Amino acid sequence: MTDIGVLGDHEEWQKDFERRLRTRYAAAGLSTVAVEHKLETLRAQTGGWTVAEIADAGTRVGYVAVVVAEENGALAGRIGDLRVDAPHAGRGHEQVARDWAEGWCRERGARRLSVLLTEPGGEWFDGYGVRGQLRMRRIGSPPEPLDGVTARPMTQAEFTEWLASEKAAYVGDIVRSGALSPEEAVRKSDRDFAQLIPEGLATPDNTFLVLETARERIGTGWLKHGYLPGVSYGYSLAVHEQHRGKGYGRAAMAVGERATLAAGDSALMFTVWGGNEVAMNLYTSAGYHVLEEDRSLDLPGERELS
Repeated sequence: MTDIGVLGDHEEWQKDFERRLRTRYAAAGLSTVAVEHKLETLRAQTGGWTVAEIADAGTRVGYVAVVVAEENGALAGRIGDLRVDAPHAGRGHEQVARDWAEGWCRERGARRLSVLLTEPGGEWFDGYGVRGQLRMRRIGSPPEPLDGVTARPMTQAEFTEWLASEKAAYVGDIVRSGALSPEEAVRKSDRDFAQLIPEGLATPDNTFLVLETARERIGTGWLKHGYLPGVSYGYSLAVHEQHRGKGYGRAAMAVGERATLAAGDSALMFTVWGGNEVAMNLYTSAGYHVLEEDRSLDLPGERELS
């Protein structure tokens, strides 16, 4: 018999949660400083989470943590954690906890529920659509240029054109992943770009590149250095549509890796949106491991359940 009981004090869960994340992130290649930076950011969020104990015949066997908050003008739920200890895993406790979390969020007005998976598996959330993956790879030495692809700094005129195209592509990625409606995605795109590059091309710690081969422009790149200590984040390494299918994708990633090392970082991180199987396969073949996977599910309203 699985019982779910909300905890008044979740200090013990917090310690267990951080211990698990620390182990997972370190195993994925993040430095100790970068891991602690991620945990510090997370602590600012978990104080508002509701944490429940998963018990079997009075014995604690795991935890489930949930929260409902406004997101892009609507209430959205999130399962921040769902963990059943190894000796008790696979006995149905996970499904009971997931069902409880879905009901808890739905009762509080959430119509969408997301979960962030940080460990392999996640079969209890197979019915949730993959909205995005955070991928990362440590870089040992600068890769040699591939397929004759080189990179140079972007000019102001090129930046203006690139920004309009990049914002539109970002909207398309969000909509295709199923995360937001087109209107919500446009608003999110405007907010995010204004926050990320407030000074445009001159924003510090950002690299904007034009990818070329034989003096022909084939793509663009945008990296944020020091995204985490020692980690650059590749917001975009894109090959123009007319040049795709020619093997330039891996070459573009090599450009990003060289820029990462040149900036003093030792790891490169990307987000790949759900539905982009081509990019997922490319990152896998290039040795970029999944650090986090975001999944979500539309929740029915109370009337739809009756």
